[in-house]
Amino acid sequence: MIDQTTLITYLAILLGFVFIPGPAVLLTLARASTSGTRTGIATALGIAAGDLVHTAMAVIGISAVILASAFLFTLIKYLGAAYLVYLGLRAIFEKVDPARPAATARLSSKAAFRQAILAEVLNPKSALFFLAFLPQFVRPENGSVSLQLIVLGVLFVLMGLLSTLVVAISAGGVGAFLRRNPVVLRWQNKVVGGIYCALGIRLALQEK
Repeated sequence: MIDQTTLITYLAILLGFVFIPGPAVLLTLARASTSGTRTGIATALGIAAGDLVHTAMAVIGISAVILASAFLFTLIKYLGAAYLVYLGLRAIFEKVDPARPAATARLSSKAAFRQAILAEVLNPKSALFFLAFLPQFVRPENGSVSLQLIVLGVLFVLMGLLSTLVVAISAGGVGAFLRRNPVVLRWQNKVVGGIYCALGIRLALQEK
């Protein structure tokens, strides 16, 4: 099993890492502010589920195969980027009636959960992170390497989920207040769509 010193060091690093604004935090913030706290929480859970998939892939070695292949890495990277840009453009061009805020389409929790899983799984940078970061805290003398990777991955998922839930709950409350302002309502989706498009373009331009 993982020794106490290694575990404390790992958790300390994670604590700083998961609360740094990144794609997961921005996606959760965008969903919670536009569609409410429940949708934000669903997004956070979807991202966590996607990270569990990456943990499993790292344990069984699929991530290593993908990252060793320039073609597969590039393919997944562009699929993920295209998906984020698609979500962004759909938000930008969605029609909003400030006079009838209740009639404005809001993403359901189920749809947000599915979209978050797909966006996270299609992010090869997440696969690279799990493959490169987790093994640094694995000690063969502490027992099963696979079990250590699973524990480290699950701890990362739980701490990441904590940070995105905090964002979802906070942004959901603020978003509900802002949505009562017609000017904010008119531009909210365009801002969120711009964030999604920027994340997609950033992912497409990144190298290994």
